[in-house]
Amino acid sequence: MKAKQLRITEVFVSLQGEAQSAGLPTVFVRLTGCPLRCTYCDSEYAFFGGERFELAELLAQIDGYGVPRVCVTGGEPLSQPACLDLLQALCDRDYEVSLETSGALPIEGVDSRVSRVMDLKTPGSGEAHRNRYENIDSLGPNDQLKFVICDRADYEWARFKLTEFQLDKRVGEVLFSSSHEQLPHRDLADWIVADRLPVRFQMQLHKLLWGDQPGV
Repeated sequence: MKAKQLRITEVFVSLQGEAQSAGLPTVFVRLTGCPLRCTYCDSEYAFFGGERFELAELLAQIDGYGVPRVCVTGGEPLSQPACLDLLQALCDRDYEVSLETSGALPIEGVDSRVSRVMDLKTPGSGEAHRNRYENIDSLGPNDQLKFVICDRADYEWARFKLTEFQLDKRVGEVLFSSSHEQLPHRDLADWIVADRLPVRFQMQLHKLLWGDQPGV
């Protein structure tokens, strides 16, 4: 792949369904490819295929939507080296930029103006061994850290990691989501309230509105 070329699965405008900017119109840029295979993955269609874009061509398409927020997602967007060029170029254009990443690849090269929404993969994901814990040292108040929780064991694991790394004092938001096919949302919400955890419970707003499908 050329240095300034990316493989893209889809580009679309929708409401941000998660994290700090939930509910706000956002341009989503979904890059193709991911080295992980989480049990609850909802974007398997982005593992393969896609269309190659020159960076300038992609930026022109994004500019055409007239929306000030851009979320770069995947797949795992950082599996494509040119993702770093895209993120920097978006910031240089004064977009409000977020990056959704699995946490399995280095994040220190990401432009500091980007809000990195990074996962810590729980045991229930099947990919906890891929967590790159040294990434935590790169996180700050502009970033968010997400746990997708599959069961009570995952919840206890996430609660331990929250305390072990003092995550609520390190990042702007710690996000707890339930794996929608494995854990009822109400159960996770009740556990968070019972334990008074300093985390934000979240549900995927876009799925509640439009269902589980590409392009929303």
